[in-house]
Amino acid sequence: MPDLDLNLIAVFDALLRERSVTDAGKSLGLTQSAMSHSLKRLRSFFDDALFVKTTEGMMPTAKAAELGPVVLGVMEAIRGQVLSQASFDPLQARRTFNLCMSDMGELVFAPSLFAKLKLLAPHCKLHTLQVTPDALENVLSTGKADLALGSVRHASQGLYQEELFKHTFVSIVSVKNKAVGDTITREEFCAMPHIAVTLTGHTDTPYDSALEDAGIRRNIVLSTPHFLFLPLMLDQHPEFIATVPRALGTVFARHNVVKVLETPVPLPKFSLQQYWHPRFHHDRASIWLRGVIKSTFSELPMSMR
Repeated sequence: MPDLDLNLIAVFDALLRERSVTDAGKSLGLTQSAMSHSLKRLRSFFDDALFVKTTEGMMPTAKAAELGPVVLGVMEAIRGQVLSQASFDPLQARRTFNLCMSDMGELVFAPSLFAKLKLLAPHCKLHTLQVTPDALENVLSTGKADLALGSVRHASQGLYQEELFKHTFVSIVSVKNKAVGDTITREEFCAMPHIAVTLTGHTDTPYDSALEDAGIRRNIVLSTPHFLFLPLMLDQHPEFIATVPRALGTVFARHNVVKVLETPVPLPKFSLQQYWHPRFHHDRASIWLRGVIKSTFSELPMSMR
């Protein structure tokens, strides 16, 4: 493109957005004279007036309107994917952050994270996805996800990880279950049919071994990869019980469908981590996002830990 100064694309973009030579110049830090000269060069290159003065401002011609989506797309890609690699300005950035998290994370943590993201990076978007633990490293290494949040028991040693906070577990039963009061005994706990949540298809979560070490043998009659399935199932089958992270139990209890019980034996706390791939360890946007997530979790009330 020997005859096109790529700086003129930024001028084209500014005129599309501002509909004013003066305002477009201010957004680019250019004088009125420089903007007029740049517009003249654009008109010469495209052999079209491109922008004409009307009572509503500098309106694009048919050719400019046709070129508009391409120009806007180019500038968005430069801002969000090229310039962000050199520096990251959250107030100006336009990109989508992709996070691996369970449906529990979406329910409990995503609202607070999105609220902070909306405040600090108003033009950025958030997308969540769920992957199995064995696919996690590939998703992070290819950039399909920026970060993963959770407690991955056998996470790859090749991934970076940072503890966000430690959480405990509680049991939940339906409010319709009148056989269980505000506490539950070991005998009642062992006798009740249990629902287990597992992303792997096997009941090998860390708290399973903790229960077994304490001599607890659960009567698991149903397993599912979805935490959000639990309230509905407990409501329809009040005789069931489930053991979940305290933060999730706290959110469920707000809807008056389940009640939270302390487990009959004390369980150790488990770490909730954020994971990322070494390829993106020094990426400015990733560094910023990790800091935002860390601060979001540090602000969670103690009742959810």
